[in-house]
Amino acid sequence: MNTKQGLNVAIVGATGAVGVQMLKMLEGSSLPISQLKLLASKRSAGKTQTFKDQSIIVEEAKPAAFEGVDIALFSAGGAVSKQLAPEAVKRGAVVIDNTSAFRMDPEVPLVVPEVNPEALREHKGIIANPNCSTIQMVVALEPLRRKHGLNRVIVSTYQAVSGAGHSAIEELKQQTEAVLNGQEPKTEKFPYPIAFNAIPQIDTFQDNRYTFEEMKMINETKKIMAFPELRVAATCVRLPVAVGHAESVYVELDQEVGVEDALALLADSPGVTVVDDPANLGYPMPMDAAGKKDVFVGRVRKDPDEKKGLHLWIVSDNLLKGAAWNSVQIAETLVQLKIITI
Repeated sequence: MNTKQGLNVAIVGATGAVGVQMLKMLEGSSLPISQLKLLASKRSAGKTQTFKDQSIIVEEAKPAAFEGVDIALFSAGGAVSKQLAPEAVKRGAVVIDNTSAFRMDPEVPLVVPEVNPEALREHKGIIANPNCSTIQMVVALEPLRRKHGLNRVIVSTYQAVSGAGHSAIEELKQQTEAVLNGQEPKTEKFPYPIAFNAIPQIDTFQDNRYTFEEMKMINETKKIMAFPELRVAATCVRLPVAVGHAESVYVELDQEVGVEDALALLADSPGVTVVDDPANLGYPMPMDAAGKKDVFVGRVRKDPDEKKGLHLWIVSDNLLKGAAWNSVQIAETLVQLKIITI
């Protein structure tokens, strides 16, 4: 593809919550990088960020900035992706997009490397990174699906405020302080105060009474697993947690499986860490998953009435496996599969 010793990589939205984590994930990545370009909005241009002890100046994200870029990681909002991703592709870059802009486009692969890496071979310049809550769920469910089949998924999520960006974390802090001081909390990012609360709405409501976030989980799960007839329902809830999404997931398999067999299968699966020791209060929590790349699974138990039913508790860092790390993993997999060559 080029004669350089490595790849030219760009991060679009480099100063945002996910962009900052992308930078950190690239530092520890196996991806051979010869040049890193940090791109953001005009107001963020001129700021500096550090990568492997080098100071890099943030540039404005515009079409000309993608000249010579091999891989562009996008996390700057759907409108920016729709505008600039095609421009990056025109200039020879492969785009890995972290927004919902292209996820359901039939021409765009929607990829979780532990689940459907071969879909990367079908890319036409743009690859979509799934929704954070979808990613952690399918990583945990795919080993069960492969061995025992899958026909139904019912998920309730308990999602961290960082899914709504840096400003949402600040709002949680400010609201918490206000409530503790007997003051009225100011609300901007969410429809109601999030401090000391649980809001059963993430994104806008659709005509079918599900939210856009819930429909993302439903539709993306079917696409990633190439399983359009899979029965999926979701309820997505925002909690006053800074980092780390949690999910209560009920699955019905095609075959009955014992808890110990399910745990062994999960423990042997890439990207999964099992924390399941009820006798000693062993189960995963958002505070344990924060800053870690894996998907954590616990509270695995049989349904009391449906012999093919299992309940699982799934936790992951929404900014890492749910966004930045999955994007970088996609880039690494493109190189490992020789879809991109140096």
